[in-house]
Amino acid sequence: MGKGDRAAFEELYRRTAPWLAVRLRRRCADEQIVAEVMQETYLAVWRAADAFAGSAVGGTAVGWLWTIAARRLVDAFRRRAHHAEPPPAAAPRDTAPGAEDEALAARVDGDVGDALRRLAPELRQVLQATVLDGMTVRETSVLLGLPEGTVKTRARRARIAMRKALT
Repeated sequence: MGKGDRAAFEELYRRTAPWLAVRLRRRCADEQIVAEVMQETYLAVWRAADAFAGSAVGGTAVGWLWTIAARRLVDAFRRRAHHAEPPPAAAPRDTAPGAEDEALAARVDGDVGDALRRLAPELRQVLQATVLDGMTVRETSVLLGLPEGTVKTRARRARIAMRKALT
């Protein structure tokens, strides 16, 4: 793809677009924003594919893709905040855990996984954005529609709860 191979790009899109759309929808219920972010993300990936050096630093293409998408989502929230009301947050779900939750559970198991699953949803949400998705406090604030101070407080509370659960 870094050399302009359109078939490689189409294969990346085919393999990752459904996953990325689901992940974005879990953070934003506005389908228009999700569609814009998807388009902006894949355009950025196509333009910068030759600069991807993930394998040299241990990163993956999917991780790189999510980093771009998460930042584009934050940018979209900022743009909308200047022109209208904030987009609706993703609706809470009482359904079975999604693929992302199952992957997290499989990746984080044992005492750490148990402690993480026992966290209050609002604390787990902040940990997911800041630790697992690698977002800054400001990006997490925009993404979750919370003041930065609230994000910091929840992150601190989550760390304390995790520490207590693991000692």
